[in-house]
Amino acid sequence: MSKADKKAKAALPTREAVREFIATQPGRIGKREIARAFHISGAERIWLKSLLKEMAAAGEISRSRRKNLTPQGHLPEVLVLDIVSLSDDGEALARPANWEGDDEPPRIIVTSGRHAPAVGERVLARLKRHKPGHYEAETIRRLASGEAIVGVFRMVGKEGRIRSADRRNRHEFIVAPGDFEAVSDGDVVAANVLPGKVFGLPRAKVTERIGRVGDMASLSLISAHRKGIPLRFSDAVLEEARAVAKRGHGRRDDLRDLPLVTIDPEDARDRDDAVFAEPDTDRENPGGHHLIVAIADVAHYVRPGSELDRAARERGNSVYFPDRVTPMLPEALSTDLCSLAPGESRPAMAVHIWIDAAGNKRRHKFERALIRTVAALSYEQVEEARAGRPDSETAPLLEPVIRPLYDAFAALEQARAKRHPLALELPERKIEFDAEGRIANIRPRPHFASHRLIEEFMILANVAAAEALDACREPAVYRVHEQPTREKLADLLVFLKTLGIKLQPAARMRPANFNQILKRAEGEDHEPVIHQVVLRAQAQAIYSTENYGHFGLNLGRYVHFTSPIRRYADLLVHRALISGLSLGKDGLSDYDRSNLAAIAEAISGAERRAMAAEREALERFIAIYLADRVGATFAARISSLTRFGIFVALDDSGAEGLIPIRDLGDEFFLHDETRHTLIGRRSGTTYRLGEKIMVRLAEADGLTGSLRFAIEAAAKGPPAGAKSGRPAAARPGAKPKPKRDARRKSRRAQK
Repeated sequence: MSKADKKAKAALPTREAVREFIATQPGRIGKREIARAFHISGAERIWLKSLLKEMAAAGEISRSRRKNLTPQGHLPEVLVLDIVSLSDDGEALARPANWEGDDEPPRIIVTSGRHAPAVGERVLARLKRHKPGHYEAETIRRLASGEAIVGVFRMVGKEGRIRSADRRNRHEFIVAPGDFEAVSDGDVVAANVLPGKVFGLPRAKVTERIGRVGDMASLSLISAHRKGIPLRFSDAVLEEARAVAKRGHGRRDDLRDLPLVTIDPEDARDRDDAVFAEPDTDRENPGGHHLIVAIADVAHYVRPGSELDRAARERGNSVYFPDRVTPMLPEALSTDLCSLAPGESRPAMAVHIWIDAAGNKRRHKFERALIRTVAALSYEQVEEARAGRPDSETAPLLEPVIRPLYDAFAALEQARAKRHPLALELPERKIEFDAEGRIANIRPRPHFASHRLIEEFMILANVAAAEALDACREPAVYRVHEQPTREKLADLLVFLKTLGIKLQPAARMRPANFNQILKRAEGEDHEPVIHQVVLRAQAQAIYSTENYGHFGLNLGRYVHFTSPIRRYADLLVHRALISGLSLGKDGLSDYDRSNLAAIAEAISGAERRAMAAEREALERFIAIYLADRVGATFAARISSLTRFGIFVALDDSGAEGLIPIRDLGDEFFLHDETRHTLIGRRSGTTYRLGEKIMVRLAEADGLTGSLRFAIEAAAKGPPAGAKSGRPAAARPGAKPKPKRDARRKSRRAQK
């Protein structure tokens, strides 16, 4: 690099400087404004464009459709808002129309301007930020009304009422006699909000009957409707799904003599991956293994531009509720043609992978094959067989099939240990139903070595696919996971210090550094909390046409290849492999290539939508399960702290609920986001993340899926000897207790 180049590079702004500029400047901020402020011109604009993309992918800034930039945690200057309620003072309160955060949205007060907006209306507004979490919005113009809601319909006299299923918007809506048909008292319905008066209950019109309140089948449907997840396929899509069944297999390599098996959960409905392993016979690879991962060849049936393709792209992925699956593809494909059923010849995209004795990949080869699996096994079956307790199905497969799989897995675990991927352990909950469809139990989902075996085989296949696409220079939809931002790391280090864990900040944190933190917490009282805060420090994985690597897996390139039945990203990867490796004529289309970035962004959004719907449904099932235990006492742990209350997770079921801040007594609490605490300004009462407490269930609402708790007592106290959530003794010189009117004002300010 020449002296001139070094001087030019030194003159460029730092990442922090760009972020600070975006955060502090009023009005519209875009690439042009940044370039002008830092005197960036010529070829340096390419550097700036790349930097802004990196910052957006890392979650440091947000980018609107109009290419305006805002810092992380800030709302953009202009935003579409839904008017959701009125404050005690008659002010219109709003929320972002497409809010996807897990936390409560910021408080937005809408000024009336020339025309006061009404509850139920949607407006375009200009926002002004007063302080974190608080905005004032000025209406620019009204937009078309019709916000969709889901709720329970009740008759009140001659008119109807709808109680919303949204826990953040518990309004009742009036339904005029002409705005509901074929529904009756107690039905769960979908409705559109109608423009209404500023004061009084908002109005709505019923558009669809979903089910009956109290009916378990309605719980998942409520979540699907609320998140806009398509539930039905058009007649054209279903007809096309029936027609492709007549399509032949085409020319393929015949692997039907190999004993491939599928290994899935006991209740799996679609089986799209099969595995096989054997010792490598190559003398130059002593102790090595030959693996095959065979994936259903969905691209053979779902061709670009078809009705099936458009429907799959719209859905983006399958959605898995506790009692049902909303598939990405019609069942004629997802549970039949593309499901690798035992004894059935199925077209597959297969990758052969050769690894050495230490689990390092030596080479790979992709082919379109015809396979015939010999068994559909569950994780439990495989684990039992390996432990010496095979059943009638696994006994004949133990030596020729199962043991070679575990031998190869042992080698892969060596390579994994050297790679140091992020070793987070986050418990999942499983709902078990009885024969009548009632909830019988909620328990942690077990995790076996057989789970890790399949995970490692799939990761290896995904890496091979990414490498193959890079080698043939085909466009790809990468699965990217950026490293945590410096701000999140700084907050994490501050919190760890409160637990007595000191960690020197490295120039660049790697997964191994996080694993050291997790290792130090093993067996400690605060171990679950550490896993939780480390997870919160991570960026969200997304799909992108630009490869930023996968931080969590500690891999330089990664794609999703192994589940094309349930993820559209995998189908695109299959098509790219077909094009790049000349495996057929059903590869990427011109439309795919020219719209790949937009598709990647859309399916990332669809994934977030599915996760939110699945979480909501799970919460509704749990609330129904606990409804008859209102008043009971539970051991719990503080799982989150916000400005509006404390979230706790029960030890036995993992169920989460809220203790509203108004129920914490006559006190004004300050929320310290960095240290994860709520601190009473007057008394010093402190609640900390991870603190063990006893709580009483005060309310369980199956419609909204919300649980409300009250504190009974502290249990064993907070982690690492920190101060528990009990009032502190009065300190010398402490301010006198405020008058009752002042306390009321303090509580109102927190609502």
